[in-house]
Amino acid sequence: MLDSLSTKCAVAMTASFLAFATLPAAEAANNGVVKGKSAYPMAETIDRIKKDVAAKGITFFAEIDQAKLAADAGIKLEPSTLLIFGNPALGSQFMTSNPSAGIDWPVRLLVLEDKKGQVWTVYNDFGYIARRHGIKDRGAAFKMASEVIASVTSAVKK
Repeated sequence: MLDSLSTKCAVAMTASFLAFATLPAAEAANNGVVKGKSAYPMAETIDRIKKDVAAKGITFFAEIDQAKLAADAGIKLEPSTLLIFGNPALGSQFMTSNPSAGIDWPVRLLVLEDKKGQVWTVYNDFGYIARRHGIKDRGAAFKMASEVIASVTSAVKK
């Protein structure tokens, strides 16, 4: 029963996040969500991102098929996959400045397909994360993280 309840809670949270992630661009700038259009279908977008992460020597932790979790709970959800990856030597620096920053590490990159079949990448802006946690002593590390995520997502843009 707990597994079923946990799955239902995860699906509800995912659905809430997906609604949040589709806010207009002006609102996205204020809430830290960065959304980019992929030039490829869902499976190829995920494959390209995973290959780019591996080529950069970044640790890949998990791939979570949120649509499958939703289907297992009897809920229809458009294709949605959460990719979790990171560089502990970089990400851990943020937690030394503020341990609660661990809620935002490792990096989470959502790949989703909307009702029109368009595929998107969605992630948290690192400048927003720095402000959220009041981290002011890791400017170079946040700049590096921002450059890396921009490079990773560029693998799916034309």
